Amino acid sequence: MKIYIDGKFYDKDEAKVSVFDHGVLYGDGIFEGIRAYNGRVFRLDDHLKRLADSANAILLKLPLPIPDIEKAVLESVRINGLKDAYIRLVVTRGVGDLGLDMRKCHQGATLFIIADKIELYPDEFYEKGLTLVTSTIRQKGLDQVTPSVKSLNYLANIMARAEATAAGAQEAILLNAQGHVSECSGDNIFFIKDGKIFTPPTSAGILIGVTREVVMELAETKLGIKVIERNFPRYDLYSADEVFLTGTGAEVIAAVRIDGRAIGKGAAGPLTRLLIKHFREYAKSSGTPAYPASPAGAGRPVPAK
Repeated sequence: MKIYIDGKFYDKDEAKVSVFDHGVLYGDGIFEGIRAYNGRVFRLDDHLKRLADSANAILLKLPLPIPDIEKAVLESVRINGLKDAYIRLVVTRGVGDLGLDMRKCHQGATLFIIADKIELYPDEFYEKGLTLVTSTIRQKGLDQVTPSVKSLNYLANIMARAEATAAGAQEAILLNAQGHVSECSGDNIFFIKDGKIFTPPTSAGILIGVTREVVMELAETKLGIKVIERNFPRYDLYSADEVFLTGTGAEVIAAVRIDGRAIGKGAAGPLTRLLIKHFREYAKSSGTPAYPASPAGAGRPVPAK
């Protein structure tokens, strides 16, 4: 495996950052998780736009222009000979000292990229669905560092996932301070009731997921259903016909049991299965080519119905 760090590629065992990097010391940085399918990097423009927005929000100057970061991502896929990959793009504040003052990070931001394979959930879970529990940890408020910033500080998410694991579940639901459903520890959440699809709005305190946006487009163009964004309590999940999650790692996956309650018929429902099918078809036929020989013509927009 070759890992990109600040313009050079290193063998895995030689890829290192300083212990004085503020990303290590304070979680001071941002990241993107990106997928490649069939040698094409999926929704790369969207991921890089979100990276730039996150950087701006935390006063972090990216070390390279976005077009150069795009080239580095594509080269990371190529140099590792990958067709299907998970790409972790990380930008930290860079090397500083033991204080909090970002002005002490004189060398500028550190950028590294890991391209590898990933299987977040085994195939069987896409058939039988996931079990979820509600975490005791609340989502950060919009008056704090907003969840829209994909920050390196994921401790709350990690602890929420640990609660789920301890309860024998695969994912944890985070509520916001008002008691509304926000998102899961690593995924956005949707529910289906009477043929309508609902998901929390950005005001609920969510990461604006790239896969979330794709699924909302596919729901409208492929199923003829416009997704409704509104606040809702856990009751709406408990009484839903179907619940599903979206994320770069998970893609689209059903949730069939929440807080000890079976959802719908306790298995992936028909609309969720259709969205899984349409997402996989779209993901495998679109994206930014990582290899010059990749066939041309796969566009980014979701085709009209």
